[in-house]
Amino acid sequence: MAKESLRGEYGKTLLRIGRDNKNIVVLDADLAKSTKTLTFGKEVAERFIDMGLSEQDMISTAAGISLTGKTVFASTFCVFLIGRVYDQVRQSVCYNNANVKLVGTHSGLGVGEDGATHQMLEDIALLRPLPNMRVIVPADATETARAVEYAAENDGPFFIRLTRGNLEKIYDSNYKFELGRASVIKPGRDITLFAIGAMVEKALEAAKVLAQESIDAAVINVSTVKPLDKDTIMDAARKTRAVITIEDHSVYGGLGSAIAEFLSQNHPTKMKIIGVEGVFGRSGSAADLYSHFKLTAHRVVDEARKLIS
Repeated sequence: MAKESLRGEYGKTLLRIGRDNKNIVVLDADLAKSTKTLTFGKEVAERFIDMGLSEQDMISTAAGISLTGKTVFASTFCVFLIGRVYDQVRQSVCYNNANVKLVGTHSGLGVGEDGATHQMLEDIALLRPLPNMRVIVPADATETARAVEYAAENDGPFFIRLTRGNLEKIYDSNYKFELGRASVIKPGRDITLFAIGAMVEKALEAAKVLAQESIDAAVINVSTVKPLDKDTIMDAARKTRAVITIEDHSVYGGLGSAIAEFLSQNHPTKMKIIGVEGVFGRSGSAADLYSHFKLTAHRVVDEARKLIS
């Protein structure tokens, strides 16, 4: 299948909606070429501000501009956007319920050769507890565009987490993003695979292998990590014998934790959380890192066999 750039689609979508919506202001922190906000900045320079290597200032400024009635998109790598400026995100954005859209590129192990210092594996865990914050992790370029459009049209804080690399196309142009609604890509009766971002294509690959062993796996893209689609998760847990979550994020505080918190209190279910096991990343290609840290379709297949054996 064709692979497409999520951050490239983000840049194109920002420009498209920003041409018509004069209320949109875009901020970046010296990485506009990498985050692709430069696409907006070149054409709509009067509503684009490059804050330089000053991420704390970027978020504080974004919050201030939003309180004048503007819709502000602020972007940089995830490790800088969340890890470096948590206080500003909490106090200036979330506490004020400011109309700021945080779009982080270069998340997780997918950052690759930039190494452990740049591989943000804790951002979802940091943001999930914050009041007013919504957390979205698109699975392909189409979903990225729809999520950005949705965030622009709806008030309040959003975090949209994007990968560095290109991902397989999963949705066509008719796809409609709904906040708080998980997407059932493939129904199944034996086990449910919940995934986000770059791991959705791994889950689909695993489901094909499992089908050859007469194991019918459902694949669900939980792109809205917060608010969680509790109805779809409950329905899947009731229909299948076990669930697996897969994410390019720490096993602590991310998708797996969110689903475990819900199911443990409402429908205890056999479950396995697949992610990075509480360690830092390392330098290498994204493919090699996914293999090293066992974020692979093969790992999902092995865990599925164990859970339903």
